Amino acid sequence: MAAITFIGTGVMGGPMARHLADAGHSLHLYNRTRAKAEATAKQITEKGGSAKVFDSPAEAARGSDVAISCVGNDDDLSAVILGSQGIFSTMAKGGLFIDHTTVSATLARQIAVESGPRGIMCVDAPVSGGQAGAENGQLAIMCGGSKDAFARAETIMQSYAARIVHIGGPGAGQTTKMVNQICIAGILGGLSEALRFAEASNLDTDLVFDAISGGAAQSWQMDNRWKTMADNSFDFGFAIDWMRKDLGLAIDESRNIGASVPVAALVDQFYAEVQQSGGGRFDTSALITRLKRKS
Repeated sequence: MAAITFIGTGVMGGPMARHLADAGHSLHLYNRTRAKAEATAKQITEKGGSAKVFDSPAEAARGSDVAISCVGNDDDLSAVILGSQGIFSTMAKGGLFIDHTTVSATLARQIAVESGPRGIMCVDAPVSGGQAGAENGQLAIMCGGSKDAFARAETIMQSYAARIVHIGGPGAGQTTKMVNQICIAGILGGLSEALRFAEASNLDTDLVFDAISGGAAQSWQMDNRWKTMADNSFDFGFAIDWMRKDLGLAIDESRNIGASVPVAALVDQFYAEVQQSGGGRFDTSALITRLKRKS
């Protein structure tokens, strides 16, 4: 069992930290909003686990074998890892760093380079599965880093994952997450249009779902969001604000590598419309709200 520093105990990080505690690890917690870290620590200790809250990432990482982060964006991650009070300032040689934040592949590769002289192993490991996946310990994790770093990280991540795949070297996990988000954007774009088309045709949307969900049109989004989209229910965790951040990373990376992502770029513009109408905190299936219902 390891002493693990966990940075970022929000809707995703909090449940992951609790799963680690359930597996017997002791937790050193830091969150920019201290109350969130304290709430997670309380949940852990009430179940007999070990968790302590610290005032900075550097303090939390001192004496830890492993550090894990799940924060907001590139700037947040850079600050808590590479800043003057970042974890790399106190982590011991031979430590392991796992990042679950969705950030640019450029930053993931930079962190891997910065970790080298310190003797720290790094894995960029963005996740898919949303809040429900984190709560249930059923996340899908796509990983970049060396084989040795991945081998160490995998045993720890199994506490909260249903699928863990090593894709390649540093940054490969982040670029795979971009692939994931491009797929989701395209599927939700088509699903939104299809549902509105069915409604405009005066079809029973439940029967339409029964008819097409077992064939080539089937997808996770159809199975889990078709009926909630029809009911105008959009409170399922992963917000449009975050999807736009992720699509922005993918679009930027596409320019770096010379790839073309016109559908992702178009759906990103559609999400911007939903944001501007006040729907930024709705989950990504709220893309359908930009398409008017037949009166």
